[in-house]
Amino acid sequence: MSDSRPRILVTNDDGIHSAGLTSLAKALSRVGDVWVVAPDRERTAVAHAVTLHKPLRIHQVEKQVYAVNGTPVDCVNLALLNILPKRPHLLVSGINKGVNLGDDVLYSGTVSAAVEGTILGVPSMAVSQEGRDQFHFATGAHYAVRVARLILRQGLPEETLVNLNIPNRTVETVTGVRVTCLSRRRFENPIIEKVDPHGRSYFWIAGTRVSWSRNKDADHEAIAEGAVSLTPLHLDSTNYGALDQLRTWESAIRAQRRAPKTRRTRR
Repeated sequence: MSDSRPRILVTNDDGIHSAGLTSLAKALSRVGDVWVVAPDRERTAVAHAVTLHKPLRIHQVEKQVYAVNGTPVDCVNLALLNILPKRPHLLVSGINKGVNLGDDVLYSGTVSAAVEGTILGVPSMAVSQEGRDQFHFATGAHYAVRVARLILRQGLPEETLVNLNIPNRTVETVTGVRVTCLSRRRFENPIIEKVDPHGRSYFWIAGTRVSWSRNKDADHEAIAEGAVSLTPLHLDSTNYGALDQLRTWESAIRAQRRAPKTRRTRR
């Protein structure tokens, strides 16, 4: 493979056999030299987990395609530090089965893989596709390629990654592309309790009737209206607007002393 083509690392959290991953890798092969390093099974909602309690193993599935018995973040680290012969020019994580909007980015293995790429200095994006049983992965791949070309040509701001969400529509029926901010989501009954045949309680973390806040330029609003949502995410989570307020706490915290120990009297 010629070194003139950009190297693109593709990963996900749905596993090496996901149709979304296959669709994405095939589409990006028109853009550059694609390497796939993904979990050997589904690792949905593992967030930024790193495997420390067991050895990691790499299995080569085919040329430039590898499966890892770890998390998406494990895959990114092994790809950059062990598998790829040279550093990639771009990391693309996806295409995830289901959107990653608002607070989802804190739980998503798909987004976390792109975060890890950004931490390691590789321009990165996460791609997620709206849907339940059927997914228009061709639409997701189409827009992923367009954004990938722009990132390779223009780069990204420092410590910034792209969170791309695609409506479950054909390319022809997508209503547009919007740059958005993250929403806030709310679930009713987020914990569901049931009883097993032995009379013991067990629980599902689930929920129904999602509601959203932050309507202005929000990602959920774009998807609801059939548009592609492109959200820039930044590694620095500091709330700079709160720094001055919390600095007033410094002297109060320093002034606090531990309560003196009371002496026990002998009897």
